Amino acid sequence: MRARLSTTFRSLTVRNYRLFATGQLIKLIGVWMMVVAQDWLVLELTDNSATALGVVTAAQFVPVLLLTLYAGSLADRFDKRKLLIFSNGAWAVLAIAQAVLVATGVIQLWMLLVFALLMGIAQAIETPVRQSFVSELVGKPLLPNALSLSAATFQTARITGPALAGVAIAGLGLGPVFLASTVMAIAPVIMQIRINPAALFRAELVPTSATEAKIADGIRYVRQRHDLLLPMVTISVIAMFGYNFQITLALLAKTVFNTGAAAFGLFNTALAVGALGGALAGTGRKGRPSVYLFLGAALSFGVLAIAVGFANTMWLALLLLIPTGFSTVYLGQAANQRIQLGVDAAYRGRVMSLFVLIFLGTAPLGSMICSAIAETLGAQAAISIGGGISLLAAMSALIWQLKHAGEKLSLQVRPIPRVKVIQSESVSAA
Repeated sequence: MRARLSTTFRSLTVRNYRLFATGQLIKLIGVWMMVVAQDWLVLELTDNSATALGVVTAAQFVPVLLLTLYAGSLADRFDKRKLLIFSNGAWAVLAIAQAVLVATGVIQLWMLLVFALLMGIAQAIETPVRQSFVSELVGKPLLPNALSLSAATFQTARITGPALAGVAIAGLGLGPVFLASTVMAIAPVIMQIRINPAALFRAELVPTSATEAKIADGIRYVRQRHDLLLPMVTISVIAMFGYNFQITLALLAKTVFNTGAAAFGLFNTALAVGALGGALAGTGRKGRPSVYLFLGAALSFGVLAIAVGFANTMWLALLLLIPTGFSTVYLGQAANQRIQLGVDAAYRGRVMSLFVLIFLGTAPLGSMICSAIAETLGAQAAISIGGGISLLAAMSALIWQLKHAGEKLSLQVRPIPRVKVIQSESVSAA
């Protein structure tokens, strides 16, 4: 057990990464508390409108579409640590202003939309910079473990935040939840200031000038790399149609099973418990994950999401959300690690900004489509349709990969049933 724990958490032996992870954990707990409270507030202000919830969710991600690629260019040109201090500081200021308006009772829907847009701008800058900054904190040998622990940090917050928010909303109201989340938003700024720049692993990075770090070069680089292009295209479809639980779980709790804020928090917690397991499952990985591991995770997610959509009781939905959460993060981490461990250091910021763009930037369109389906056919239909499209995307990607690599799948029944990948030439020879 000690050996397993030392392997799982080995990136935490690096002081700079410990500071980074601690700041992220505290902030993200507050962010998830805010997300749950904001969703509940939108439903209260709009008489349970799925469309309004979809619009507010989309507003958070519109800046991602517009600014993420530029932020990736900044990450390849300037000090990532300073960029993170600036973007996290801006987020904290906006969170404080929004919390004051909620606590005083003057908040309106249009104000929530404005804050969603402004905080989305801060997120559009922070996310690709943070993703590419992890390699500077730990270096390439520890990068797979650090990426998995970062995902585990996110999912730990996703478990804790919604659970705390659900209880706090029921007992104290929305105002205190927003106020508590603002205090937590300051943590990453403090921790990133304490990071020692001299101990960062920057020797691997290729210095680039402002004229060299062009966005078009990053896009061209990915387009010429099939091993990067396939996970990006696949995850863009799945993120757009399958990763809409922020909308569907609120509607599932309130309109399908007719429960309160505490049950909504329980849905999020069940999803996040599985997601934490998915994040920790990748901590032992020491190298780049294979393309078939990524595709297997994508297929699993599609099947599980369809099952959640067909769950006819609250407890069955809760049970299915655990493995669904596992596959969600295991899939996202497999894509992230396959891209980060296969990209040249000089392009890391721009490539990761493109990954963030397709992973988060598809959310505005996806949330609008999801909310329209939920408004017409119900929340369960929105989940199952999203899962079906995700499954179709994964199957198409599998066929694309097999044709590109000249490989075939073979089912082995004995001694243990499993699927093997073999070269087409081997099949012809046999």
